Formats: sequence, structure tokens, C-alpha cells
Amino acid sequence: MKQKLYHIIYQNENFTKFIYSVIILNVICLILESYKFLYVNYHRVFMIIEYISIIIFTIEYVARIWVSNLDKRKDNQNYSNRIQYIFSGYGIIDIVSILPFYLPLFIPFDLRVIRILRLFRLVRILKIGRYSKSIKTIGIIIKEARPELTITLFVAFILLTLSSTLIFYVENQAQPDKFSNIGEAFWWSVATLTTVGYGDVYPVTSLGKFLSAIIALTGIGFIALPTGIISSAFIEKVKRDKEEKLCTCPSCGEAFNVE
Repeated sequence: MKQKLYHIIYQNENFTKFIYSVIILNVICLILESYKFLYVNYHRVFMIIEYISIIIFTIEYVARIWVSNLDKRKDNQNYSNRIQYIFSGYGIIDIVSILPFYLPLFIPFDLRVIRILRLFRLVRILKIGRYSKSIKTIGIIIKEARPELTITLFVAFILLTLSSTLIFYVENQAQPDKFSNIGEAFWWSVATLTTVGYGDVYPVTSLGKFLSAIIALTGIGFIALPTGIISSAFIEKVKRDKEEKLCTCPSCGEAFNVE
């Protein structure tokens, strides 16, 4: 029975699609509940969906703990595997997605705290990462490109610090209320380097405007680097996966897909 349950949870596509659908339904309900007229008229429906979802997610969480010692991807130790799952990223997401429902039953909370706890239901959308191959692929890509991303983010941080410091000294006397310190200037620097340009804070001096133009043009190149790195790594990963799926016929030498 335990082996069969493990197969259902980790290898059955229908189970994956079912959990995926429940997660999506929960997110949709969370959005619809924000409309007051829908919440008033269909409160009972939302509550029924919530109760059913909690039962499903709770059973899934307990079942995963029970069969986790059969997971060959981890050390084959009964209790260590269970502890690994409980404290893993997905294990924490699983417990956080159901905990807000159970906490008020055992611990009295202020109504305002309960409202905040209900927001944690949105964490359930992160459970999709376990079932979505695309999200897993993005995770692998980010992990592989970590050194390059770290360097570009460090360079971006230096640019932000440098630009906010320069604009502070250039604009402080002309606009002491908006550029009162480097910390205040940092917001302007972020908006300018990312080319968002909210317009709530902007330079008024000639030197400040010139500096702003240089920083904005620099931001187009440097801030966009992480996107380019991730895009390049993604294309490389897709190409690599396709090559791994291709086999060569020993007779004719023609390539064919193993799937």
C-alpha cells in the first residue's frame, strides 16, 4: 500500500493534474473573495471549497511525510528522509499553506491577525513549482547562471549606490526636501536605472538632468543584463534537453526522438 501511494504521489500524472487544479481553484477563489458582493453572496461556496482544499492538502502533506522514506533521490534512511522533506522548501510551503486554517482552532487570535493569516493561502500557488516542469526548468537555469547573475547584481548595486550619491550632492541644495539624504536619492536611482521613471522625484538642475540622462542610458545596458543571461541560459537548456532526447539509429545513423 505504501509503495502504491508513493507511486500515486510522485509518478501519477492524474494526481499531479488534480492537485494542480485544486491549487488554481484556490487562487481563483482568493481573488474572487476580494469582491465584496461575491463574498457576501457566495461566502458559503468559498468556505466549502476551502474546507475541501484543506482536507486534500492535509492528506497530501501527511502522505508525503509517510512515503518520503521511499524517495530514492534522497538518503535511504527512514527518519532522515522524512525530516529532509519537512524542512525542505516544498515541505515548508506545504505546511504553511494549511497552517493558517488550523492555528485559530487551537490558539485564540485577534480577528486582524486571522485576516493576515488568511493571506498565507496564497502560498499554495508556490506548490505549483513541484508539479510544473517549466518552473523547475527556470529554477535549474537560475541555479546554473548564479555566478553570472551574482556579478551583474553586484555591478547593479554599485551603480545604484554611485548614482544616488552623485545625484544627492548635485540636487541637495536645489531640492533639500526630495534629496535630503542619499537614502532618499536611492529611490530616484532605482526608478531611473530601471527606466521606470515614476516622475515623483526628478532633478531640476542642468547638471542633475545631464547626470540623470547618463544614468538612465547606463541602466538600459546593465540592469537588462540579468534578463539576457537568463534568456541565454534558457535557450541553452532547451537545446540541451532536446539533444538528450535524440538517439541515433545504429543501422542508418538517423536521429530520432526517444519519446
